Amino acid sequence: MSLPPASGTGRYFARAAKSIRLIRHGCTNRPFYHISVTHRRRLNSQPVIEQLGSYDPVPNMYNEKLVALNLERIKFWLGQGAHVSKPAAEVLGLSGFFPIHPHSYMTAWRNRQAEREKLAKEQEAQKAEEAK
Repeated sequence: MSLPPASGTGRYFARAAKSIRLIRHGCTNRPFYHISVTHRRRLNSQPVIEQLGSYDPVPNMYNEKLVALNLERIKFWLGQGAHVSKPAAEVLGLSGFFPIHPHSYMTAWRNRQAEREKLAKEQEAQKAEEAK
């Protein structure tokens, strides 16, 4: 099975609902996502209308998660009435194109809470060692 080109080979039906979503590529333990426009009810394995960008969620050696976006085409498809999936809205929010998604705030809050608990346990362990 050959892969479709980035510009997309999917059939375009003008009145069908469109969706901007993340389509998973890559292999086990190494995900990679294409940000693509597709018909709303199509499977992720079917050809897309257009690829709008890419997202690499695995941090590189500089601890960066890489995102590439074609903002002009995203604006075009939003103007055409395309729906944005929650994961895609989260990525677009972190990139500054959309407001930050509430799920991103909740994830950051949970991470801060876990870090506080970890520090508190470490401090208690130090106090216990000093008391001995």
